Amino acid sequence: MLHTRIFTFNPLGTNCIVLWKDGRKDCTVTDPGMSSPDGARELTGFLDAHGLTPDAILLTHGHFDHVWGVEKLLARYKVPVYLHPDDVDIMDKTTGANAMQSFSFLKHDFPTVPVADGDVIDTAGTAWKVIHTPGHTPGSVCYYSAENNLLLSGDTLFAGSIGRTDFWGGDYDVLMASIKDKLLNLPGETDVIPGHGQPTSIAREGMYNPFLEPFNEPYENDRPL
Repeated sequence: MLHTRIFTFNPLGTNCIVLWKDGRKDCTVTDPGMSSPDGARELTGFLDAHGLTPDAILLTHGHFDHVWGVEKLLARYKVPVYLHPDDVDIMDKTTGANAMQSFSFLKHDFPTVPVADGDVIDTAGTAWKVIHTPGHTPGSVCYYSAENNLLLSGDTLFAGSIGRTDFWGGDYDVLMASIKDKLLNLPGETDVIPGHGQPTSIAREGMYNPFLEPFNEPYENDRPL
């Protein structure tokens, strides 16, 4: 069984997800957005309490609120950090999301392992298929585990909403195509943990998400009719 623990960090409420399997002591951390020492202690305290050690960090995209705590984890755990190469430069952009709400410019300096659409990454005993979903950022990706009916959607798809496209590199038409052509074709029973807000499912968003109204349709046997 795959376990998930969602932490919500930083002033923008970014979901950081820890995933691990029964009987294993390795785990995967997605989008560690800890912006404070207290947040870092909360995450590492949880890992210590459960005897877990990360073996990888998965980044859904390069916006600062999703990568804020990467260096804090790398100082303790020497693990690979997976990120689509189209988003490497976004971490160093002083426009758009990195300048919003008067946040000071954040420059990150850590190596990343490039991912591409269709790649399969095995972390902590779980195989994650990389789904490249540009639109929120050029290098946005989702991580999909068919075995566990789980999608980590980052800021591409939310419960009742979609990712913003008014930051540098955003493109509304591209985002809508990513969601329609790549995500809504997944089984409806797929659970979705987004980068912000509450978990949802593909069927729920496919039927009721108001931003996807042109594509809303009923699901039967976990597939669109």
